[in-house]
Amino acid sequence: MNTLFDKIWDKHVVQAISDGPTQLYIDRLYCHEVTSPQAFSGLRERGLKCFRPEHIFCMPDHNTPTHDQDKPIEDPVSRKQVETLKNNAKEFGLSYYGMMDESNGIIHVVGPEKGLSLPGMTIVCGDSHTSTHGAVGAVAFGIGTSEVEMVMASQCILQQKPKSMRINITGKLGKGVTAKDVALYLMSKISTSGATGYFVEYAGSVVEKMSMEGRLTLCNLSIEMGARGGFVAPDEITFEYLKDKEFAPKGADWDKAVSYWRTLKSGDDAKFDKELAFDGTNIEPRITYGTNPGMGISISGNIPTVEEIDEKGKASFLKALDYMGFKPGEKLLGKKVDYVFLGACTNGRIEDFRAFASVVKGRKKADGIIVWLVPGSWAVERQIRKEGIDKILTEAGFEIRQPGCSACLAMNDDKIPAGKYSVSTSNRNFEGRQGPGARTILASPLVAAAASVTGVITDPRDLI
Repeated sequence: MNTLFDKIWDKHVVQAISDGPTQLYIDRLYCHEVTSPQAFSGLRERGLKCFRPEHIFCMPDHNTPTHDQDKPIEDPVSRKQVETLKNNAKEFGLSYYGMMDESNGIIHVVGPEKGLSLPGMTIVCGDSHTSTHGAVGAVAFGIGTSEVEMVMASQCILQQKPKSMRINITGKLGKGVTAKDVALYLMSKISTSGATGYFVEYAGSVVEKMSMEGRLTLCNLSIEMGARGGFVAPDEITFEYLKDKEFAPKGADWDKAVSYWRTLKSGDDAKFDKELAFDGTNIEPRITYGTNPGMGISISGNIPTVEEIDEKGKASFLKALDYMGFKPGEKLLGKKVDYVFLGACTNGRIEDFRAFASVVKGRKKADGIIVWLVPGSWAVERQIRKEGIDKILTEAGFEIRQPGCSACLAMNDDKIPAGKYSVSTSNRNFEGRQGPGARTILASPLVAAAASVTGVITDPRDLI
């Protein structure tokens, strides 16, 4: 019996080249402003149009400021990139959601919430975190700019078929443990290259109980384990989430679609190239201490000692600690924090804001800490206000910014200054990722909330 990955992949094969790549049909192409300009220029130079423009959706997110979006962008590079995407989308007849458009946001947040990303689809974007969309039961992965051009011109792509991996997470998550903690735990166990060459299917009781927001977070971080992508088989949670979404099927078409989606699962005797199993009961709230997402510990734990690191990794381990200003073997609980960032395509959804608000309710923002709360889309921003979460946050001394990628990466105004510590719900803690010299500690929205009201790294279980 085939795996779910095989089922979706095989259904989209146009032709397979012997000992070569597969020509794979793509259902949905997402474009943002950073990786698309050269692709559009390539089409223009060859006199080509987009083959199926109705399958391509564009929006700026990386370069957009998270304040004063109704005014021209001050940074000339960012302004040009955003304007170029707008002009290219218009020239090639593509759907475009610009700044201040009610449908705008981070493309990996907007796709699922509008029902553009659906079970059984193949989805690509010139962005590594396209794996996020796998949460709906799709095969979704990031591609390069030349491949973006290929999909625009033909709605197909040439790809080597990845191997398949299933990660089973059983048991039950404890108090204060989120999907973000599960992902950080997996990376610490298998490393940031442990899933290289694989497409990962997440399964087991912990995944089955996860909300769609949780699954989106988990799949978002697949790329940080080296995987080509990650996904979850669609189920009742998926269907309930997608029902009545703008681009989801309606009426009889919905019933027909769900009937098909129910078949999208790996068989009981499906053979994977690799299988791993973890017990969710062992997972605590997590934080990172180094400069890749796999360098993480339980929030109550200690940074490893030099003796605990294998010989090959010692130099990079010590280099990372030197950059972060930490010492081998020390605890991070109680460490002073300068910035907190809630947002990104990892944790910028409504559930993340609910979690953050649940901790800060009735408390006050710590003195001297700067907190950026950035919804992943205008739809999330509207839901925050509808549920009254904005009032809880305002009373606690916080303010909500406008949607965008924000402080996930230093491509807009929201940069962490050199040497400052940032507890961030984003996906990468590389050197300089949040700004030159910035020191990033990856964490869940609950851990971020705890730091924002105490001013130091705090176990959220003490505040829940």
